[in-house]
Amino acid sequence: MAVDPKRLLARLLVPLAWLRGRLDGAGRLWAYARLDLALGGRLDPTTVVLGCPELHGTRAMTFGKHLYLYRDLYLETQGAGHIRIGDGVVISRGVHIVAFEEISIGDGAMIGEYTSLRDANHRVVPGESPRDTGHVAKPIRIGRNAWIGRGVMVLPGVTIGDGAVVGANAVVTRDVAAGETVVGIPARAVMRGANPHSR
Repeated sequence: MAVDPKRLLARLLVPLAWLRGRLDGAGRLWAYARLDLALGGRLDPTTVVLGCPELHGTRAMTFGKHLYLYRDLYLETQGAGHIRIGDGVVISRGVHIVAFEEISIGDGAMIGEYTSLRDANHRVVPGESPRDTGHVAKPIRIGRNAWIGRGVMVLPGVTIGDGAVVGANAVVTRDVAAGETVVGIPARAVMRGANPHSR
């Protein structure tokens, strides 16, 4: 009886697939342990960490329960800045969160890949380099069950209401009402109340 080489190869790879699954689990445990240690043991055990975030600044950060944190996150707090993340939040791959004052993310919010939340801008002084003029900061607030699409930029001082939806690649320059859907540059409302998360 002839042996199918493809089937034989698949059978030989089964132990490797099992080992990889075990290593992935160990990698998640390692990422969780590193983040928990960096935060002084304040990370809830229900949090899933797929890769330890890159942390900068004072590390003034509060994490809720049942979080799902993807790889390649960048989290920074400077001065009196604080990052507050509620329960059940999903933060996708490549998200940048930088707080000089405060960034808060409400329970159940989802933040899409490569989104940028920055609550400060460089102060502009004619004739001086922005690197030397400091920052002007205003808090950013993301409501409960809000859905921030991929590649969104949220500017300082913006509040995104409960159940709001921000379409992919939008630049949010003003507040978004609860249940509102916004898209574009700058982000503008396209519909209200159509988001199933707003109930």
